[in-house]
Amino acid sequence: MAKHLEKIGGPGDLKRLTREELVELAAEVREHIVQTVSCTGGHLAPNLGTVELTIALHRVYDSPRDKLIWDVGHQSYTHKLMTGRRQQFPKIRQAGGPSGFPLRSESEHDPWGAGHGSTSISAALGFATARDLRGTHEHVVAVIGDGALTGGMAFEALNQAGQQNVDMLVVLNDNEMSISPNVGAMAAYLSRMRAGVEPTVRRARRDMQRLLQRMPGGDTMMMAMDRLREGMKYLVIPGMLFEQLGFTYLGPIDGHDIGQTIDMLEQAKKLKGPVLLHVLTTKGKGYDPAECDPQTFHGTRPFDIADGTSEPRNGPPGYSQVFGDAMCELAEKDRRVVAVSAAMIVGTGLGKFKQRFPDRCFDVGMAEEHAVTYAGALAAGGFRPVVAIYSTFLQRSYDQILHDVCLQKLPVVFALDRAGLVGDDGPTHHGVFDLSFLRNIPNLTIMAPSDERELRDMLQTALKLDGPSAIRYPRAQGIGADTAAEMQVLPVGRAKVAREGKDATILCAGTMLAEALKAADKLAEEGLQAAVVDARFVKPLDEQLILERAAQGPIVTVEENVLAGGFGAGVLELLQERGVCNCKIERIGLPDRFISHGNRDLLWRELGIDADGIAAAVRRSRE
Repeated sequence: MAKHLEKIGGPGDLKRLTREELVELAAEVREHIVQTVSCTGGHLAPNLGTVELTIALHRVYDSPRDKLIWDVGHQSYTHKLMTGRRQQFPKIRQAGGPSGFPLRSESEHDPWGAGHGSTSISAALGFATARDLRGTHEHVVAVIGDGALTGGMAFEALNQAGQQNVDMLVVLNDNEMSISPNVGAMAAYLSRMRAGVEPTVRRARRDMQRLLQRMPGGDTMMMAMDRLREGMKYLVIPGMLFEQLGFTYLGPIDGHDIGQTIDMLEQAKKLKGPVLLHVLTTKGKGYDPAECDPQTFHGTRPFDIADGTSEPRNGPPGYSQVFGDAMCELAEKDRRVVAVSAAMIVGTGLGKFKQRFPDRCFDVGMAEEHAVTYAGALAAGGFRPVVAIYSTFLQRSYDQILHDVCLQKLPVVFALDRAGLVGDDGPTHHGVFDLSFLRNIPNLTIMAPSDERELRDMLQTALKLDGPSAIRYPRAQGIGADTAAEMQVLPVGRAKVAREGKDATILCAGTMLAEALKAADKLAEEGLQAAVVDARFVKPLDEQLILERAAQGPIVTVEENVLAGGFGAGVLELLQERGVCNCKIERIGLPDRFISHGNRDLLWRELGIDADGIAAAVRRSRE
């Protein structure tokens, strides 16, 4: 029976509970999260790791007046439960339910929306600066994980915050380190000393400086004392990196000890200038399967609470697995093939590659910009790097793609996993912009496979090119295409006719081919014969085939990408450049708005990019 959780209507209710009751509340919250995610799927391990930390933050600070900013946001479930969203929580990440990430439009307690990493410190610094310019006095807190701290943007923000000497708190949620009681106790002692005694030490130093300045050789003596003091700090204070950046470092502390965390947050609240509190937590805390395998339970499908098992996926493997297997095959034949990813080795299907070729697989951390430039230099050094990054995260490295790779025509292969709509993770993770932001870059070949076999062939093709290329594919199972055949090199810029028809032509980019073929079947029942073409290449387009089809009748383009600047826009540009003005064109794709979270098939229907939507577009093209 959740005797405390059901009484929490907002953060203010936490202030009425004793510390013992807060501990009981944490257990209730943890159980509630496990129960919910077992039904809906979602980010389990990171959320279980931040239960006590979140409760402590809301106990000490006054949201929404004080700003609590979550990095990435996949650890914000407890935050949602503490801020009035308990009734809606069972539908988290479902259509019409709460987002799995902080969302400004969802609650006043979400001052900053986030689904990508390393942004929280920059955002917190912006809020703190705005506060100071307004002359108000609210507190600003950023919560960032040790993984997100690998992103260069986090260090850029730390650098400015230290230089600006702004009042703000950064909570470093370190969930990769084990907690030793002895070391933890000593660290907590040092933290209390730094928080409580350091101001006194600074005043004593100023007094000593005034005294020594009156004595012969006083300046030399003061410099010697400062060197000794700084040297001792390097020996006993573990956070000197942050100290050198201008932060007061506190910790590390046990982030699952609510009392200790509250005490340290209260201490941090009193300090002036930027403060970093180092908190040690355990991913998956309190649920054994997630603690034992936090990687699997980072983001999980619905599962059986008793043992953590999920229903096995039947059918063909997913595109990520097909990509990973193909990478292993190609690396066996060519020692120049290397893989680069940004904290997504397993997610992008490179786990097996990492095991078989550990010296040729590079995880650079949550640093997409660095990953791309690093890969460009590998290519310049004679290797054939394949950069495997989710489409939504590749957006972060646009300048590096353009300036460091494509401008220099370096043979880097970009493998864009999770292209298209990804479903429950929502707008921060939908990979629906890549065709548009890549298509305008010179020297770049862009491919979109319609099935698993084409993905393999396109990877082989990309590695044979003398310039950069991109292959985009979805977060989905394949259709069962034969992947046993040896990989082939495709003729660049050549489409493939999948079905003939005289009344209209459906031009498809990527895995929309399957829906287009279903649409053609529906239309055939009505007496309309629609041809279906698998474009394969978004850049360069198969100009000859498109011009021939435009001369025969209307064209419908289909893509799981925004219409602005995408595949269909490329077809329109081609026809306009060639003076084709008498061909009716219908474009099917995503509208000029951000698409909410929800089941992928449901989103397809709502947006009209399923078989029924495609068939309707063909009918309109003939009106």
